[in-house]
Amino acid sequence: MTLTVVVADDQPAICAGFAALLDAQDGLRVVGTAADGAGLVDLVAATRPDVALVDVRMPVMDGIEATRRIAAAPGTSGTRVLVLTTFDVDEYVFEALRAGASGFLLKDVTGERLVEAVRMVAEGAMLLGPHVTRRLVEDFARAPAARTAAADLTAYGLTTREQEVLGHLARGRSNAEVAADLVVSVETVKSHVGEVLRKLGLRDRVQAVVFAHENGLGSRVR
Repeated sequence: MTLTVVVADDQPAICAGFAALLDAQDGLRVVGTAADGAGLVDLVAATRPDVALVDVRMPVMDGIEATRRIAAAPGTSGTRVLVLTTFDVDEYVFEALRAGASGFLLKDVTGERLVEAVRMVAEGAMLLGPHVTRRLVEDFARAPAARTAAADLTAYGLTTREQEVLGHLARGRSNAEVAADLVVSVETVKSHVGEVLRKLGLRDRVQAVVFAHENGLGSRVR
């Protein structure tokens, strides 16, 4: 199966470099590039790629708003957005995650890591390092709009085990780490994760992290 990718960056050399690198890989095909967010939204609508590699800071429309529109549009909501940023402390990273991005990469990423990241995101994995997850949690804790009461997970039909899995997702843990803690197989964890996302109406693991902390669950789920 060939994964389709689009690349958006307002720096022509970076955009062309990433596109050439990805297009040269077996099983990956770059179907277009864009120099700004508005162009990206149109490109994604026209090509419906599996993954969009998106710079946060672009003219006309930034990567955050472009991500939000891609995630919200019925025809393009299946496209996974992988955000590019210059610094891992970039304040825009958190807004991009809220907008629907599936993860982020630093612009100085190695070619091997970039290819791996695109494949991971296409498969539905969450691409967040532990320090990013921690900062995301802290950001929600400081946010004035943070919920004062935790949501009732049973109202969503989550089983006790699914609630446990959600708690692990909220802490950015991998399937293997969750499986080790719960003493079950990785396949069982994958099944639970799928049910959590389905019942909560979420697209991927990143949205599960956002959901948990926006609904006051971060300090309660186990």
